[in-house]
Amino acid sequence: MPEVRLVGPNGEQVGIVPIAKALELARESDLDLVEVAPTARPPVAKLMDYGKFKYESAMKAREARKNQAHTVIKEIKLRPKIDPHDYETKKGHVVRFLKAGDKVKVTIMFRGREQSRPELGFRLLQRLADDVEELGFVESRAKQDGRNMIMVLGPHKKKAEAKAEAKAERAAARGGAAEAEPDAGIA
Repeated sequence: MPEVRLVGPNGEQVGIVPIAKALELARESDLDLVEVAPTARPPVAKLMDYGKFKYESAMKAREARKNQAHTVIKEIKLRPKIDPHDYETKKGHVVRFLKAGDKVKVTIMFRGREQSRPELGFRLLQRLADDVEELGFVESRAKQDGRNMIMVLGPHKKKAEAKAEAKAERAAARGGAAEAEPDAGIA
């Protein structure tokens, strides 16, 4: 007669019992008999509310996904003959993305005769990499891809660290604003 090692609903050991008796105990307590370790000798079965178990495990998985940080690749497009002010604006975007913990794909688009001067694009990408050196590193070097030249920058900080730091800064800013208000009311 096949037997199972039975575990009660609260994790207590019931012992080795025949399957028929285990099913009977499950019916009496209005629970499900779930096989938890089929390879053990004898197999281990537990009395539990299987629907509740599935729901709780789904909630745990959902919570884990919510706390996970997704690294996003942001893209910035430049031209080889970019104006200094436009370059500073684009560099500002790259800095913001790297501070947020995202990777940045920098693309330089060549048109017409510009394609015969790839060194202009290479110098521009090198200058950008040098300008944001303290926030990120060159993950993949500049390489020509048809009419475009592409380089990927990765952040020094992980996405989760960047999120935590931004949250702390917001809390400090709110705390500083709250402290400034009472003084204004007194004066």
